[in-house]
Amino acid sequence: MLFHVSIDAHDPQRVATVLAELFGGAATPFPPVIEGSWVAHAGDDRNTLVEVYPRNTELVEAEGDADGFGMPGAVRGGSSTHFAMATPLDEDEVHAIARREGWTSKYRKRGGAFGVIEVWIEGDRMIEVLTHDMQREYLDAMRLPVWQAMLAQGAPA
Repeated sequence: MLFHVSIDAHDPQRVATVLAELFGGAATPFPPVIEGSWVAHAGDDRNTLVEVYPRNTELVEAEGDADGFGMPGAVRGGSSTHFAMATPLDEDEVHAIARREGWTSKYRKRGGAFGVIEVWIEGDRMIEVLTHDMQREYLDAMRLPVWQAMLAQGAPA
């Protein structure tokens, strides 16, 4: 199961608004990754999202114990495209697979709300893998009313 996917666009607000309309949901700013990002909430029981970043945003692996981050003006050949996926495996099994493939993986707590395992495929494409417990956290945190309340209190940067 996919929880969200990300794309880039010349006009992230407009694209997210249209996608939200197609979902029957709502669009909101999405400031945690990079200024100017928006997200289309489907408002469904899975809290399905499409994150929309400014064109040429590149997700970059962070050193040490930090979240990967968005960087404007892709210069390394990276991309903002990523997805969050569910797994029946536990965290140790996910890390073991990443190690076997020679890929970096690390646990991260997104905005203090839900955990993910960042897996950097081939060193330049990120996926977020969610174990059973992480899936529950994600589903609780990414509900549209929760997101709107967080934005009203001042979005995390």
